[in-house]
Amino acid sequence: MSDRLPPLTALRAFDAASRHMSFAKAAEELNVTPAALSFQIKSLEDHLGAPLFRRLNRAVELTEAGETLAPGAAEGFRTLATAWRATERLQDHQTLIVTAGPAFTAKWLAPRLYDFAQKHPQIELRFSASLRFMDFGRDAIDVAVRFGYETKEDLYVLPLAEEWVSPVMTPDLVEQFPTPGDLINAPLIFDDSINFLKPSCDWEAWFYAAGIDFKPEHGPRFSQADHALDAALSGVGVVLGRRALVVKDIADGRLAAPYKLALRTGGRFRFLCLNGAENRPQIAAFRDWMLEEIEKTAHVTDAMDLVPVPGI
Repeated sequence: MSDRLPPLTALRAFDAASRHMSFAKAAEELNVTPAALSFQIKSLEDHLGAPLFRRLNRAVELTEAGETLAPGAAEGFRTLATAWRATERLQDHQTLIVTAGPAFTAKWLAPRLYDFAQKHPQIELRFSASLRFMDFGRDAIDVAVRFGYETKEDLYVLPLAEEWVSPVMTPDLVEQFPTPGDLINAPLIFDDSINFLKPSCDWEAWFYAAGIDFKPEHGPRFSQADHALDAALSGVGVVLGRRALVVKDIADGRLAAPYKLALRTGGRFRFLCLNGAENRPQIAAFRDWMLEEIEKTAHVTDAMDLVPVPGI
């Protein structure tokens, strides 16, 4: 038996027919006539020396050989399509596709995009706000910004600024609650999106670090960090803000972090891309721009008293 692979057009015809279980629908997908598709599949069967389909009156069924070949053919064309898209992107120096979580997209990226557009008008940015795991090839992603802890991913990984959480509120509320102890009587907002942090960086941990015996349980709760921060910006109450999501509002005076005590989260946002891709012009420009933007607000962190999460 020869190891020579059959023609790609014949395998493609088989793949389409096995997915649709219809020669007519497969022919329509490939924009060929049913007769031409049937000829391609017959040539594939001749090459194999065995039938791949059972031809019934108004339907087709895969034979054992067809059922064996179908998954590999489908995976092969998916892999080929992914590789082709990745190769095409290598020729594109003007489009940059970035994925980041919804809160990071809304609170870090969106307020700064005008600056990036002014500095790099030749780059077209496209965003996918999602927390799900992304495959750089399959999902046609150039850059991912993800929060997490140290990993051994086979990617280019650039840790960004150290993350912390601290109470933030509007300047008006600072006048009502000037000291940490006053927060016992303040309307506290709960950002449940930080519950994944280990060890916990919640209100109980912050009060413990401040030397205050208080375990708050009541207040509005939000599952999304940007929603909790929007509530704080509206003057609803005080929220434990994560550095990346609040630092610009603090620097611009929309929010205040009056007590300076901040808990280190242990995790960081990380800039991720395929190994070697970090030197592509638009990826390097985006990375360098992010680092410049982080540096603009470094004074906010410099003013904070960062402490590890205490044992409770």
